[in-house]
Amino acid sequence: MATLHTVNKSPFQTQTLLSCLSHVQAGDSVLMIEDGVYGAMGSTTLADAVAGLGGQVNLFVLGEDLAARGIDAGRVADGITKIDMDGFVDMVASTDRTQSWL
Repeated sequence: MATLHTVNKSPFQTQTLLSCLSHVQAGDSVLMIEDGVYGAMGSTTLADAVAGLGGQVNLFVLGEDLAARGIDAGRVADGITKIDMDGFVDMVASTDRTQSWL
């Protein structure tokens, strides 16, 4: 059963994203929202941890939250898909459960 994991805290202030990444299972999805979008940026110390999932986990970032923080979508690391709010709703509806990492 697939799980959608949402992360809303900056990985540069908490360990929430790293904790999430250490608990995800193959087939799960991770969506970075609110300040969690900072974890989607390439060329950071976190980019290696995110890339290390080797395609076993689907990685997403909410485009509206990137824009709200003035982050250009071109700075998002390879392997992370930008989605909009409609895509977020579709993800929630299509997964077995949602886990919010606070």
